Amino acid sequence: MPATRRVFLGSAAAASYSRILGANDRVSLGFMGCGLIGLRHIADFKTFPDVAMTAVCDIYQARVEYAQAQCGTNPKGYSDFRKLLDDKSIDAVVISTPDHWHALQTIMACAAGKDVYVEKPMTLFIKEGRWMTTAARRWNRIACVGTQGRSGTHMKEVLPLVRGGYAGKIHTVRFGSYRNVMPGFGKPEDCAPPSGLDYDLWLGPAPKRPYNPNRCLYHFRWFWDYSGGQMTNLGAHDMDLVHYIMQVKSPKSVYCTGGRFALEDNGETPDTQDAIWEYPGFTVECAIREAGGTASRRTPGGTAASLAGVQFVGTKGIFAASRGGYEFAPDMKIVPESAIPAWSTPPGHPTVKPGKPEPYAEPKSGRGTSPEPIDIHSRHFIDCVKSRRRPVADVEDGHQVSISCHLANLSMKLGRKLNWDAEKEEIIGDREANAHLVRPYRKPWDDVLRSFKL
Repeated sequence: MPATRRVFLGSAAAASYSRILGANDRVSLGFMGCGLIGLRHIADFKTFPDVAMTAVCDIYQARVEYAQAQCGTNPKGYSDFRKLLDDKSIDAVVISTPDHWHALQTIMACAAGKDVYVEKPMTLFIKEGRWMTTAARRWNRIACVGTQGRSGTHMKEVLPLVRGGYAGKIHTVRFGSYRNVMPGFGKPEDCAPPSGLDYDLWLGPAPKRPYNPNRCLYHFRWFWDYSGGQMTNLGAHDMDLVHYIMQVKSPKSVYCTGGRFALEDNGETPDTQDAIWEYPGFTVECAIREAGGTASRRTPGGTAASLAGVQFVGTKGIFAASRGGYEFAPDMKIVPESAIPAWSTPPGHPTVKPGKPEPYAEPKSGRGTSPEPIDIHSRHFIDCVKSRRRPVADVEDGHQVSISCHLANLSMKLGRKLNWDAEKEEIIGDREANAHLVRPYRKPWDDVLRSFKL
């Protein structure tokens, strides 16, 4: 069945595709993408007694068969996700495909009456996020993004502490990703795809390219056609905590610099990248290293040099939060070195009394019940499917986080600071930059997208 025909059927039959679920009903799940993260989701969701592992789908037949075995329930196996979306017995889908597929598959799933759990990074370019949000709202679908940090049990402690001023006024936030994958992944020659892998469907809306082992499956992350590199991959997790804890949306401006300076392979995305965003009342700093720097990962400087995670720097100290826990290191109340001693000042002139340094607040730390709360986030999604309440990591939240990450990459590519208009969702006064907010889809997928009129 042609792609456009499937879209029409999905749109027209949306109401009949999704039955009304009660609290005791089992949610029928289909899994789209059965690689590293897809298998993790299968392992988590199959532990829930109110979930039916109904179907799995992947463009690589070997993965389909392996995923079926991991489900343990003999689910249906598909090589084409459109056939899975046509399956009326499926209530919701878990999308763990490469980044360049997330938007279109989410939109098509919503039109087919399926609720969606979509992995991060949610989009490949900025416009996709608005299309996804529009689709979720139009078809009244639950659309949850896989930024599981929001579901960490310790967040119940983190939010009131940071928002209540335990670290004082937050003026700077900083995070980073430090790994050393030197010398990279090699430079394999283009070749024929392996047997059982539908490479054309894997490419989907991405540009037509010869098959290369580094472009497909896991290593797609290092190519611009399919991903935004580590800025949108690991950076999206940390930026999501910034947005969630600080209660902000997209930034006012961003400047980013970097490039692929050290890795010796055929990849494209940067191995070295530094960005700074301006939000109302504070800035965010990010450093990404793919070719060294792990020794400095836990020593970014400041009074909390041992802290890992996203560091919220306040007037009373540093509050670090990660997906697994949190820690607060207080600054000390000390007399400024430039204080004028009382004996050298005229009468009535203000002086500073020397005093014993003491912390602004007590050190504090805590852990969640899971170091990587993917399982808790998965449970949250199922609960939202049943209750119809918006998830803690809603598609709109994912869109705003993705905007920040994509703007950083765009600033790096263009070599200049970008100013963002959050209301219009466009870059202010920069026609060239705005042209990069959208990318064309390859046929026939461009027709599929247009058919939704988003």
